[in-house]
Amino acid sequence: MKPFHIPTLRRYGRFLALVPLLAMAVAVGAETTWPRMTGSADGVPISYEVHGAGEPTLVFVHGWSCDGRYWREQVSYFSRDHRVVVVDLAGHGHSGPGRENHTMDAYGQDVTAVLRDLDARQVVLIGHSMGGPVSVAAARRLPGSVLGIIGVDTFHDVGGSLSPEEAEAWLAPLREDFRTGAVGFVQQMFVDATDPELRNWIVADMAAAPPEVAISAMEEMLSDVVSGEALEAFHGLEVPIVAINADLWPTDVEANRRYLPGFEAVILEGTDHFLHMAEPEAFNRALAEAIAALTGPGERD
Repeated sequence: MKPFHIPTLRRYGRFLALVPLLAMAVAVGAETTWPRMTGSADGVPISYEVHGAGEPTLVFVHGWSCDGRYWREQVSYFSRDHRVVVVDLAGHGHSGPGRENHTMDAYGQDVTAVLRDLDARQVVLIGHSMGGPVSVAAARRLPGSVLGIIGVDTFHDVGGSLSPEEAEAWLAPLREDFRTGAVGFVQQMFVDATDPELRNWIVADMAAAPPEVAISAMEEMLSDVVSGEALEAFHGLEVPIVAINADLWPTDVEANRRYLPGFEAVILEGTDHFLHMAEPEAFNRALAEAIAALTGPGERD
């Protein structure tokens, strides 16, 4: 047999050194969790991700013109103890388009479809902003499965009223020039202390949403408040509700308790509408405590 030349041995040695790295790369690839798809009641494909294991299942529902990426500071923290589900509502993120009217009830059916696809039996719904009423709509369709709803900067005054003229004043800038109107609308949702890079990313991302989806969703959400359907959705809902809100806008706890006797609120001071992104450590602690209060002992300190 011919002897190995030194250059050949060196190349062989380098290859052997790469073997553990290649094995690690294969292992990481094998553990990748790809988003899943399921059909909503109207046939629109709904994309969702599942991370971790453990009951109850925590379902994160994004707000207006957002998507599942907005929960990235929560996924790794809570998936250590729970099955974490992150949903993209129809027309958002990787979910399909094609819905004509983006109602809160239709979005609630998106969440319901995901949970039925997973056969989830013990669920806590966590909804940011518009995700709050969407979670209420989903809970009404899942009696006995939802242990509680945790709103994130939402449910400030569930009995609050809105006139058709006030609703139109909100909508007009979005209809006239969606991108410019959305930028102006979203820029009001921050405080001076918000990290500028985060603020700029959120503003640009939300202003890039599909206008037909965003405007329809806003029309439906405001219409529910004008008609009183937003409040009606809580009637007969025997599910505890907690809000984790910023102090950017007031939360009227006593007024809410007239309609939701067990309503509780935790207020994080000095932060903004996107408190789960702006102050993730403080928010995650508050959310862990809220989950523990809804489900009993054993949650993370």
